[in-house]
Amino acid sequence: MAFDIDMIKKVYSQMAERVDKAREVVGKPLTLSEKILYNHLWDGMPSEAFQRGKDYVDFAPDRIACQDATAQMALLQFMQAGKPKVAVPTTVHCDHLIQAKEGAAKDLKHANDISSEVFDFLESVSNKYGIGFWKPGAGIIHQVVLENYAFPGGMMIGTDSHTVNAGGLGMVAIGVGGADAVDVMAGMAWELKFPKLIGVKLTGRLSGWTAPKDVILKVAEILTVKGGTGAIVEYFGPGATAMSCTGKGTICNMGAEIGATTSTFGYDDSMERYLRATDREDVADEANKVRQHLTADPEVYQNPEAYFDQVIEINLSELGPLLNGPFTPDLSTEVGTAMTEKATKNDWPIKVEWGLIGSCTNSSYEDLSRASSIAQQALDKNLKTKAEFGINPGSEQVRYTAERDGILDVFEKLDATIFTNACGPCIGQWARYNDPKNAPKNSIVHSFNRNFAKRADGNPNTHAFVASPELTAAIAIAGRLDFNPLKDKLINEDGVEVMLDEPTGWELPPKGFDVEENGYLEPVKDGSGVEVVVNDNSERLELLTPFQPIQDSELQGVKLLIKAFGKCTTDHISMAGPWLRFRGHLDNISNNTLIGAVNAYNKKTNFVKNQLNGEYGGVPDTQREYKAAGIKTIVVGDHNYGEGSSREHAAMQPRHLGVAAVLVKSFARIHETNLKKQGMLGLTFANEDDYDKIQEDDTFNFLDISDFAPNKPLTIEVVHSDGSKDTIMVNHTYNDAQIKWYREGSALNLIKKQNA
Repeated sequence: MAFDIDMIKKVYSQMAERVDKAREVVGKPLTLSEKILYNHLWDGMPSEAFQRGKDYVDFAPDRIACQDATAQMALLQFMQAGKPKVAVPTTVHCDHLIQAKEGAAKDLKHANDISSEVFDFLESVSNKYGIGFWKPGAGIIHQVVLENYAFPGGMMIGTDSHTVNAGGLGMVAIGVGGADAVDVMAGMAWELKFPKLIGVKLTGRLSGWTAPKDVILKVAEILTVKGGTGAIVEYFGPGATAMSCTGKGTICNMGAEIGATTSTFGYDDSMERYLRATDREDVADEANKVRQHLTADPEVYQNPEAYFDQVIEINLSELGPLLNGPFTPDLSTEVGTAMTEKATKNDWPIKVEWGLIGSCTNSSYEDLSRASSIAQQALDKNLKTKAEFGINPGSEQVRYTAERDGILDVFEKLDATIFTNACGPCIGQWARYNDPKNAPKNSIVHSFNRNFAKRADGNPNTHAFVASPELTAAIAIAGRLDFNPLKDKLINEDGVEVMLDEPTGWELPPKGFDVEENGYLEPVKDGSGVEVVVNDNSERLELLTPFQPIQDSELQGVKLLIKAFGKCTTDHISMAGPWLRFRGHLDNISNNTLIGAVNAYNKKTNFVKNQLNGEYGGVPDTQREYKAAGIKTIVVGDHNYGEGSSREHAAMQPRHLGVAAVLVKSFARIHETNLKKQGMLGLTFANEDDYDKIQEDDTFNFLDISDFAPNKPLTIEVVHSDGSKDTIMVNHTYNDAQIKWYREGSALNLIKKQNA
């Protein structure tokens, strides 16, 4: 029996009429993405055709999912909204605050010991406001959502960028910041710029060593980390329908790495099989009644160029296994000699020290079964693994079933460490080194989604490469980055040459899924009597104080805090890893603000000039001195600023410390929205070359901020230390509603004002 089946029935009951009306309004056949979007308009029945990439549209998502690291700040904000209960089904999943070190049992106990205050807070807040709560160890948010909540044709938002994983079950699922989630929790519309549409036609069929992971690794190579920005990627074709549901989830999951708003697939037999296997026959039955509306109109896939803004075609029969990295998820290399050449040229360590399988991207039963088929061969062929193995099952249901079926036992016989059903190394929760900053240069291979510098283990010298679970297993056995399992032989412990056979596995467990305790806690029906306690002296949690609006007068004499050089992700702006412990305490976590960003003037991290005294110091310390002096500051950045996770801390921390504006060449979607929600100015250079005009001692005057209006560029006077000046034009994407957020100090301030 599915969660929230009545809500799902309601979505389906209105779909035919709304889709028909949308088709009439738009005047042509519809993609799947458009059907879902038009079926979830806040105003109900479609009445106008929206311009892709231009029109801001209000939507009504069906549900919300939050992970523990971002849920803290989201729920601290919701507590200020004055609502007794969330307006739509919402869940909290405790998966980020569990560090991988010794193995599941010890690591989970340690997490419960050191983070009990946070877990207790999240559990009590969830209970009070009608939110479903998944305990630590229950699983990784996106695998749990796919198993329990995702449904074809639905729309959901989540406070994690990989919420998009649910597209594998035919949803439009979008990662957002906590403030966006709070809007929907409070019963308000959720605003999104109507996305552009990218169609990816998959022909042929996956076979041998090629996996769904290789599809998205290839797409990342084609589109790069910013090529999907502002777009929904819709996959279709015979190669798509032949793929498993969890394989589709993998592809959608890593759509976050190309900047896509989300990715999705049309409803098909594999999705129906998955729904029935996960005890949701009722959802499958209801979906079958509206099956024609849960995929694009036939004309769209027959002539995709007429309906999508961009079309990519990939022949899966010609696609081979890939490795993407290091330091960016869009640098793709074919296995074997191509990697040998590239690694040699770039001095990448050929020896691989770890093979890690799991994360929200590749932790399904199918993933573990295919990887274990390679691990079993190492046992059968007397091969000794050259690298260490780490495994993170996606959920307790997956772990329990995989253990029952002997899959985990295969890995354990190879001395693999089975970590908790949690994110672990994928998000930097990995106690690999005592002193990661001074750790040696090395290579690792993993089935995760991100591989930015220091992402997994805090070591800037770790070269992380992204691959499928089965290729990760093979490379861990071989111990070489350039190992090609299709051609290369290995020497076993008897001195005999052997080759690995192609991986095999099960799309779904032959004996069905099973679990004893899934880790879910249902909230009480009336939470009015539930007490939520936040200790005034806590270092982990802090009640929020509303941000004060930035006054026009404060935008004169603005100082440069940092001009970031090159890639500046949310990991650079607000690191995870050990800093996760402060995600519920805004002032404490602000001590990591921009410490990973590279200063364009000295190419150092966390070392910027303080214009008040001419001395150099850490970014947070310098910014706190500006704040104490009552001086606002600006951050300048390059392209795709804020790519990566949905963490709104990357906006809230600078805001808390007194940064007024962020001026860049281009933004990642979620981060730009987060800046707006927190009452800051997110601006882009009208002329990208003006980035080069910004000097270390510059002061900025916002000349026409009093006339801040939609579609109207702003003028900034940049005053250099020698007295010379440059006047530059900057663009923005604020609409009337978003300018109100800015003028009120934040979107949350406006909600409180409206509910007063």
